[in-house]
Amino acid sequence: MRACRADELEPDYGEAVLLDGEPIALVLTDGVVYAVGHRDPTSGAPVMARGIVGSRGDRPTLASPLHKEIYDLRTGECLSTDAPRLPTYPVRIADGWVEVSM
Repeated sequence: MRACRADELEPDYGEAVLLDGEPIALVLTDGVVYAVGHRDPTSGAPVMARGIVGSRGDRPTLASPLHKEIYDLRTGECLSTDAPRLPTYPVRIADGWVEVSM
């Protein structure tokens, strides 16, 4: 599904989109776009696009703005606690558009 134009994403900031009724957070970091669930896995609040983008070694990460759990953007694995995984979705750029597989 088309989410937005790739040039509309700002590096190291999340953007929330609604795709097929599902809130998704898009994150552009180090030239790669990631799509993850917008709902915080612990609380269910739709806040992940407002999380802190960073890294742990070579792993791109997103920290929840609520409880500060740190998630691997590639796998959704929580790196800081035993919190549930953050859903992740395959992404591609096609003709300048960000497309997310749901």
